[in-house]
Amino acid sequence: MSLFATLGRSVALAGLLMVANTAFAELQPTEAQRQAAVEVAESLRYGHYDEVSLDDAWSHRAFERYLDILDGQRAYLLREDVEAFRDLESTMDDALIDGDLERVFALYQRHHERAESRFEWLLTRLDEATTFRFDTDQRLELEREDASWADSQAELDELWLKRLKNAALTQVIGGQDDDQVEANLRQRYEGQLASLRQTEPEDVFGLFMAAVTSSIDPHSEYLSPRQGESFDIQMRLSLEGIGALLESDGEYVKVSSLVPGGPAERAGVLEPADRIIAVGQEDEEKMVNVVGMRLDNVVELIRGPKGSVVRLDVVPAQAVDMTRSKVVEITRDTVSLEDQAAKGEVIEIERDDGVHRIGAIKIPTFYVDFDAWQAGEEDYRSTTRDVAREIERLKEEGVEGIVLDLRNNGGGALQEANSLIGLFIDRGPTVQVRDARGRISLYGDTETGTVYDGPLGVLVNRLSASASEIFAGAIQDYGRGLVLGNPTFGKGTVQTLNELSHGQIKLTRAKFYRISGDSTQHRGVEPDIIFPNLVDPEIIGESSLDNALAWDTVRAVQYRTYGEPWKYLETLKDRHRIRADELPNFRYLERQAELAKSRREKTTSVSLNREQRQREVEAREAEQLALENQRRRALGLDPLEEWIDTRDEESDDADEPVDRAQVQEAAQILLDYAQLDGSYRLANRD
Repeated sequence: MSLFATLGRSVALAGLLMVANTAFAELQPTEAQRQAAVEVAESLRYGHYDEVSLDDAWSHRAFERYLDILDGQRAYLLREDVEAFRDLESTMDDALIDGDLERVFALYQRHHERAESRFEWLLTRLDEATTFRFDTDQRLELEREDASWADSQAELDELWLKRLKNAALTQVIGGQDDDQVEANLRQRYEGQLASLRQTEPEDVFGLFMAAVTSSIDPHSEYLSPRQGESFDIQMRLSLEGIGALLESDGEYVKVSSLVPGGPAERAGVLEPADRIIAVGQEDEEKMVNVVGMRLDNVVELIRGPKGSVVRLDVVPAQAVDMTRSKVVEITRDTVSLEDQAAKGEVIEIERDDGVHRIGAIKIPTFYVDFDAWQAGEEDYRSTTRDVAREIERLKEEGVEGIVLDLRNNGGGALQEANSLIGLFIDRGPTVQVRDARGRISLYGDTETGTVYDGPLGVLVNRLSASASEIFAGAIQDYGRGLVLGNPTFGKGTVQTLNELSHGQIKLTRAKFYRISGDSTQHRGVEPDIIFPNLVDPEIIGESSLDNALAWDTVRAVQYRTYGEPWKYLETLKDRHRIRADELPNFRYLERQAELAKSRREKTTSVSLNREQRQREVEAREAEQLALENQRRRALGLDPLEEWIDTRDEESDDADEPVDRAQVQEAAQILLDYAQLDGSYRLANRD
């Protein structure tokens, strides 16, 4: 009998889902956790950058945040469950300040019991049927953060039957037969149930602390002893694994960023916002489904010895449906300083008056070899030193301007951002740092002279963050050059890690401000000329994070300007637009950005009818494929038959890959600027 031919009967079995049916002992807070809660309260009230009041208003926010962490999709708890703990809405502050955690743990206990019963219910549904039918007109709502709490188990049963059906349909469309679908789903739900049953008091306390700190700002965080170990594992993964930082996104594990020069970036098979749905090892044919798995367990599967291969089943960030996944392979490796070193090149531009040369220097991160520096070695490696060497080489080759490529540069050593600015200005302030007491410290370049005083451009994107934003903002404020690309990430806060009697707390203690007085927080740096943005700002960037600190200003400092690039912006934009309309890759980037935005606004549910679902997926992928092939034909490349092959083919487009278009157009804009601004004397060129 079909699992989905008997929906009415299954809904009628709501009696199976009874809170009383629980097989695990009640979880209770420890004395160490109570003391840690008190210390966290003190840290937030007296050490956080923002003025934090742990009062009834905060309690309301923290209570809602705790519910979101426990059951953000409103899929486990009933309205009666939430109402039974409504007292926490005004007493979360007391629970934290006094370390009185019983009610907090009791709410988790209720959720735990509901979730455990739900997974048992799902496994029972799988026991009852092996054949899957998909011929109804049902649709599954994808995002339920704003949904009302269910009034009955029957209401949740109906939701979960749709979820189960969608999970099966996703795999059927992906080519799995009924036996494989059932086996995969059983593995998923048994794994989630087993993980749930391994819950310990430390896990519950960690969830509560996550609600507490994230209700203040997204970068403050409590790390229990075990969470601190997981944090270390994640950091080691970025340096000794595949070079990808991961985060939880509902049931999925999502790539948040790639480590510059790491194995994943070099392989070109992962991108930010990709979702990993299965992990396999090179010597094992079967892959482990990781949907619903804890993040630290997924990280453990991905980690491995240098030189070994890990296989990942990945749903690309741009995929229109979770059915479109692709297995990729990455060889685990360490990330050396050499992999992250700044590297320069010469871009040749042909115009009516001849061939022009513009230098471009890729800066993946702001790094310094601290060990060599502390040991007193004279020739230690650093971003500033490596860029200075590349500048001298490019000057010898007669370039007429230099573009610094900070795309995907997530920051690094602040001292390097300061000293790098010093290569292009003759002493002066670079950034202001305001602490929790309102005291402002001014950092700057103290070295006299410059290494390069010619036309300068800075290329950034949504993944340019922290120190990259400080650098780009200073260059823009000084009028020293043009900032091109996309609005940056917007992380303008500073965190410190402090020990507690039990665990640690990472606390936001200060905020960055540009020399103009504008914060880089939340808004980031707005480029002078904006390029199409393929990174969705709705899911990546400071503004996408809950409770991010606001943008504000402080008093500007005194500084001299080196140029007035804003005088030429209208002319530069007009010339850029004319070129962009003729460049296949730039047209592709623009249309792809428009398409992504349109899909994000329209895709709020998915069909559970197989034929309808396939039609919807095929229509969207046909649109995507047509856009890709339009680009390829304009470049003289062979068209693709399947959209999912796009990433494989990009590596073959050595003549002009898509992301290359931005740095080439940045060079064109910089050449225009150099020619318009008579204050620059162009170097001799071939």
